[in-house]
Amino acid sequence: MTGTTPLPAAWTVAPQPVRSPEAVDLMRDYMTEVADRWFLLHEGRITTPEEIEGYVAQEAHDDLAPPRGVLLTARRDGEPMGCLGLRWFDRGRGTAELKRMYVRPAARGLGAAPALLAAAEGVAREWGAERIVLDTRKDLVEAIALYARHGFTHIPRYNTVEDNPYAEVWMGKELPGAAR
Repeated sequence: MTGTTPLPAAWTVAPQPVRSPEAVDLMRDYMTEVADRWFLLHEGRITTPEEIEGYVAQEAHDDLAPPRGVLLTARRDGEPMGCLGLRWFDRGRGTAELKRMYVRPAARGLGAAPALLAAAEGVAREWGAERIVLDTRKDLVEAIALYARHGFTHIPRYNTVEDNPYAEVWMGKELPGAAR
C-alpha cells in the first residue's frame, strides 16, 4: 500500500509496523478475544493474563511485515480501532491471505471492518493478487457473516492443520482487475 487510504465516516486505513506499540496492543486485544471465545466454548473459562502474554510473545507476526505481508490499521479520529493482516499465501498462483481481522468493540458497527477489507483488497490488487483466501473458526459467526457480505464464499480447505489447527471454515474471493 503506497499511502493512507481515506475512507467514509472519518476512517483511515494505513500500514502499521507489526512490532509498533499500537500494533502489539491491537494484537493483544485480538488474541484475548479469540482465545477467550475458544476457551469459553471448549473449557468453560477465559484465558489468564499470563496465557495472553505468552500468545502475544510467541506470535511475532513477521509474516505481516514487508515484503511478505502488511498489517493495516483502521483509525477513527486518529485512534487505532482495528487491524487486518494481508500476506502472500501463494504468489505463483496470485493468492493473498487475510489474517487477524480485529475491530475493537467500541468501533463495531461503525464501518471499520468494511474499511479494512476494502483497503486489503486494494493492497492485494496492487500486489497483483487475483484472489484472497482466509480461514476462521465456526464460532466466529460475526466474522463469517461479514466476509460473506463482502463477497467471500466458502471454499475447500487450502492449508494444513499444521498451518492453523483451529481453522474450521475457509473462504475466498476473486479479485477481477488485479494489476498482474
